[in-house]
Amino acid sequence: MKVLFIVQGEGRGHLTQALTMEALLRSAGHEVAEVLVGKSNARELPEFFTRAIKAPVRLFDSPNFLPTAANKRCSLPRSVAYNVLRLPAFARSVAMLHRRIAAGDVDLVVNFYELLTGITYFFFRPAVPQVSIGHQYLFLHRDFKLPQTGRLSLAMLRLFTRITSLGAAKRLALSFRPMADDEGHRIAVVPPLLRREVFGLKPEQGDYLHGYMLNTGFARTIEEWHKGHKDVPLHFFWDKRGAAKVTKVDSTLEFHRLDDHDFLRSLASCRAYATTAGFESVCEAMYFGKPILMVPAHIEQDCNAYDACRCGAGITAPDFDLSRLVSFAATYKPSAEFRLWAESCARRMVPCLEKAAETVPVYPLSIASLRSMIP
Repeated sequence: MKVLFIVQGEGRGHLTQALTMEALLRSAGHEVAEVLVGKSNARELPEFFTRAIKAPVRLFDSPNFLPTAANKRCSLPRSVAYNVLRLPAFARSVAMLHRRIAAGDVDLVVNFYELLTGITYFFFRPAVPQVSIGHQYLFLHRDFKLPQTGRLSLAMLRLFTRITSLGAAKRLALSFRPMADDEGHRIAVVPPLLRREVFGLKPEQGDYLHGYMLNTGFARTIEEWHKGHKDVPLHFFWDKRGAAKVTKVDSTLEFHRLDDHDFLRSLASCRAYATTAGFESVCEAMYFGKPILMVPAHIEQDCNAYDACRCGAGITAPDFDLSRLVSFAATYKPSAEFRLWAESCARRMVPCLEKAAETVPVYPLSIASLRSMIP
């Protein structure tokens, strides 16, 4: 089976999922022909991805969410205005995706939550089957509980998620826990895609707090907390453009440029983990048995944090109040069930893709069907 990946390149989650999926497919005797990564001018493609991925990589312009002026949570008005102005570039990206799908002689397209993949299948209707994969497809599951807040934002998130998977034969919903499939929405619930390196690391109990920030505006909050808690070592990771490999503020506060190997090793040996609630890193922390403070940066991460809290993985806060994390860590008990669920990924995931390659895209799609998705 020859496979084409299309990856939403914001943050590290979808990129690490693509790395893991490539390794799973190659170990099963399949080929990943090419990886197309949607990017914005606001972020760089992390070195850990370009270093580890085996297939050729091609970048394209893709919509993304812009942060507020404080560079913390995402700003919907700014994001809409910015992306509208870039519509001509996105149209060129859609045309490029269509050409690569048609010219690649592939058996399957695996879409890691990239919006323009769904748009491409809507307008061009490629004959190649597509599978869409991401935690976000769980938000469409009939039995999934969403947080009771931001009803309009939740409706828009669900609409966005549906559009990303237009034409998909199957939606693979990555989940913190097992759930029944939802055939009515073409959803199969699968374990998280954790990298092999995660399974190979032995967790230890260090004395420092480990962290990851999607938006660098949170750095000021961390520095303020640090001023009153100099005795607590802090190792935070970010993807700040142009930052040094390690920005050492003082003897107990360091900001590290995002590198996946360094990130995982630091996570495995930390005391507790503070994050902007990306699904992938929350799963990694759960596997290592680390207590988690989640500070969502947008509505999707609000849902991630809500679900993780229901599983007992951690707590949420509007900002990086690390005192709350220290208190929570004192009573936290890790889940053995999650480790078993995560370790079952390989035997569940590849058969799903092999079966999907034998199907056809879900057509017909029409303007009327797209309107029916609007809340």
